[in-house]
Order: sequence, then structure tokens, then C-alpha cells
Amino acid sequence: MAQPTLALNTTGTRLHTDVGLAEKITTRTATVAVIGLGYVGLPLARVLGGAGYRVLGLEIDKTRVAALNAGTSYIDDVADGDLRPLVTGGTVSATSDPKVLEGADAVIICVPTPLTRAKQPDLSYVTAAVAQIVPHLHPGQLIVLESTTYPGTTQEVVKPILERSGLTAGEHFWLAFSPERLDPGNRGRVIQAVPKIVGGLTPRCTELATLLYQQVTAKVVPVSSSTVAEMVKVYENVFRNVNIALVNELTLLCDRMGLDVWEIIEAAGTKPYGFMPFQPGPGVGGHCIPVDPYYLSAKAREYDFHVRFIELAATVNDSMPYYVLSRTTAALGGHGKTLRGAKVLILGVAYKKDISDPRESPSLKIIELLEKRGATVAYHDPHVPHVALANPRVTLTSVALTDEVLEAADCVVIATDHTALDYTRVAAKARLVIDTRNALRGNGGPHVVRL
Repeated sequence: MAQPTLALNTTGTRLHTDVGLAEKITTRTATVAVIGLGYVGLPLARVLGGAGYRVLGLEIDKTRVAALNAGTSYIDDVADGDLRPLVTGGTVSATSDPKVLEGADAVIICVPTPLTRAKQPDLSYVTAAVAQIVPHLHPGQLIVLESTTYPGTTQEVVKPILERSGLTAGEHFWLAFSPERLDPGNRGRVIQAVPKIVGGLTPRCTELATLLYQQVTAKVVPVSSSTVAEMVKVYENVFRNVNIALVNELTLLCDRMGLDVWEIIEAAGTKPYGFMPFQPGPGVGGHCIPVDPYYLSAKAREYDFHVRFIELAATVNDSMPYYVLSRTTAALGGHGKTLRGAKVLILGVAYKKDISDPRESPSLKIIELLEKRGATVAYHDPHVPHVALANPRVTLTSVALTDEVLEAADCVVIATDHTALDYTRVAAKARLVIDTRNALRGNGGPHVVRL
């Protein structure tokens, strides 16, 4: 890429190149590109478009591009009725052509940051997205990473790739990190209502990124650097992972002692201070909670530091699908059945209730473990019509939840407690139920086994 021509001041040094960017942001005349139109990027594009910005979505999935350009949402938290007027009005559009980045005043990266099979950070989506920006990077552009990642990614990974353009971060273009804080399925916690953390490479980077988010969120919290902002994000999610691990381990102990963990949690929750109730379950899912501990652990090892407490919590939560397997095996044995050859019906494969997102769902691990031990597994989920398994690589289709399906199953495992499911009917028709979510509270019986 040819070196851009930059203005010089009277001493011959190059000037900052953000002249006009702040005005474009405040007057809502800036064009914002969003790379990655998934669970984070599409809601953000809708909010930015609703605030009056011209939004260019860059997405490699051509099915998503076609859906968005038709005004059709494929994400639970974005309604067609909110998206379609922005598309028909020309405010929001999508493409797979990175050339659109040339016309963007700001670029926000919202791509996945998964784990490898060895549970190591996989930044390949981030590096690919950043590399797409390089040929189209121009002076005065603001680049923001929203993808959850380990502390130091913006400074150590994103910045060097962008500077291959010949431009310098913090001098010719502006670079910041602002973690997403989405709560899928919770319509009360929309982007506009949740405080936004912003940390830039330089104070000016922070100022401009803060200014942009101030136009679409009620509160922006600037921090001293991009690395601090990255640590804030992983700390938030590790906090939840650790506390979920605590209650999951308590569940294992209560099982040994013959105590009802749900009763204990409910009673402890009456304390008005110094306690926050967390619920046990078959494991943790979603993009952040099961992933972030491993991102932080990998980074900590660079400093000869082992986050043993955090790693232990991740291990406890990762073990919960195996605990569900053992409870299922034992319950079937109590009914004169073996797991091999048993028909098992899984209720819910989304990672949390009332959403359609199965990413990192413990249900998928439970299905894999059951099938490896010879069970015949089917699932029902009103929000997830199809789900892909990684091992073996097959796609399953949700079965109808008829009385006949419930009665034919040797065991029904409630893995995700979707509101739409009739648990009274499940308890009445199923021969054996493993309830990992306390969904059958008050609808129990000798054939119901609670976590």
C-alpha cells in the first residue's frame, strides 16, 4: 500500500489526522463499518443505524449477508421490525467485499474468539479481520476491537498488523478496545442501557472511541488503556465462572450428603448482604464464560504465573457434563436399564433458556458422551431446529415433543429450561427424568432425579 500523504505543521512534523472525525461522530454523519454480523455485530449495527449512522456490515457468511440485506434478522435479540426500516432506508447494509472499509470513518471488529481443541486461544478470526482492514486503512480512521480476548491483544496483535500499512497507531489512526456486554435473551439489558468500557492505545484513541459510544449508550466508562479494558472483560466473566464452579462443586457435595442443593441456595439467597446466588447446572456455555478462563490462563503463563484458582473453577465446570452422564447411568440402572441401547431425549441444546444460541452448550457435550457409551440420543429445542456436533461431525434435527416421544424415551434429560416447555406434561409422560435445571420443582416424583 502506498504511503499516504499527511499534512505537516510549521516544524515539518506530521499532524494528527482526526480533524473532522469528532465532528462526524457527534453530528451522526460518520460511516461505521462492523466486521462480523453475528450475535455481537448485528445488534451493534442495528443500534448504530438506529442512531443515524451509515452502517456497512462486513460478513463472510453470504447467507447472513443476503438475510440482512432483505431486512431479515437471524439473531434472537434483533427483531425484523427494527432491522427492516434501517435496511430499506439505506442506513444499514451488508457485504462480503472488504473494499467497503475504504469509505468507513470507524471500523468495529466483532468476530469470534473461540478455543482450539486443546483449549488454547484461537485469534485466527481476529487476525483475519484486521488483515482485511490493512489495504483500506487511512489516516483519521478509528478502529475498535469488541471481540473478547486476553489482555494485551489490541497492543500486541492488532496494532502490529495494522501498522503494516505504514501508518502509526495513535498518530495516524486511532485504536481502542471496547468489550461487548450483551446478555442474550434479556430484552431489559439492551446495548443502550449497559455501561460501555472503553480503553484506547493513547488518550486520544480513548477519547474518540468514547465519543462514538456515547452516541448510542447511556454511560461510557473510559479506562487507562486497551489492556485494562481487556482485563475488565475477562475478569467479569471469570467472576461468573468461578462462582458457578463453587455452586456446582457444592452440588456434588450435597449429592454425597443427601442434601437438596436447590433448597440451600434458596435459603442462602434470603441474606440481604454479602451473598449473590448462582445456580448449578450441567455445565457452562456461550461464547464468554467457558472460554475466558482459558484466555486469561494462557496469558498469565507468559508472566510465569499460574491462575490456579481460575483454572480449577474451569475444570469443575467442564466436568459437569460427566456428572450428568453418571447420574443418568445410575438412574437408568435403578430402573433396570443400561445406558447402552437406551433411548435418551435431551430437552434443550441452547446454552441458556429462551435463546437459539448453542455455542459451547454443555448439552452438546452431554449428547456426545451419551452416544459414545451406546445410547440412542434425540433432542427437542423449540429455539434450535438443527444443531451441529463436533465429535462426531453430524447435524441433528429437533424432534417434536409429542406424548409418544416422551413415553418412548427411557430417560429424558432437562438440559436447558426453556420457558415454552410444558414441564408438567414432561413429568407426567416420561418414565425417568434427569432435571439439571430444577425445572420440575413442585412436579417431582420417584421417577424424577434432580441435579
